[in-house]
Amino acid sequence: MILLPGSFISKISFALQTGQIILGIDPGTLVMGYGIICVNGRSIELLEMDIVKLSSKKNNYERLMIIHSQVQSLIAKYKPHEFAIEAPFFGKNVQSMLKLGRAQGVAIAVAMQCGIPVTEYSPRKVKQSITGNGNADKLQVWEMLRRITAIAGEPEYYDASDALAVAVCHHFQLSSPLKSDKQATVLPGKKKTSWESFVAQNPDRILRK
Repeated sequence: MILLPGSFISKISFALQTGQIILGIDPGTLVMGYGIICVNGRSIELLEMDIVKLSSKKNNYERLMIIHSQVQSLIAKYKPHEFAIEAPFFGKNVQSMLKLGRAQGVAIAVAMQCGIPVTEYSPRKVKQSITGNGNADKLQVWEMLRRITAIAGEPEYYDASDALAVAVCHHFQLSSPLKSDKQATVLPGKKKTSWESFVAQNPDRILRK
């Protein structure tokens, strides 16, 4: 967990009133990372980043309930304007992907229920946005995040820094004059586009033989 200076924490209430708040989520079945940033002009301030441990002793449904409760609590505390979440890779283990998809779906549902626009990014897109290299490792991503947000220390869990990267990536996409068409944004009350549109927008998430 990143420990923020006391003087910085005292500015959070002011930041909530003046800046754009973005909540980033790195979904997981055992560990969920989250990062909240406040954007004022070109300034990006870290409000909080940490993880939620989902005990392996609990069943899958209890973990989903914890995810729902924690995301709801973060939204109530920071009142984010935008919600960004990392999309899972399609893997060979169907059961693992099913569980991860459920975790992601619960987090998205909470944001949608609160009327917050949801945007999904592939891991490759996040890395590309932060470092300029879609194949960057977690340490390279973290080093760039330290420069961008001017924070010190090392993350205890990279799940938290991954979530922060998702939030920063979303800010970059929102502020870019050439907005990417490779992320899927869902507004409250709107339906997703067709599967064909999804495939066209996310070619890097499709495994080809």
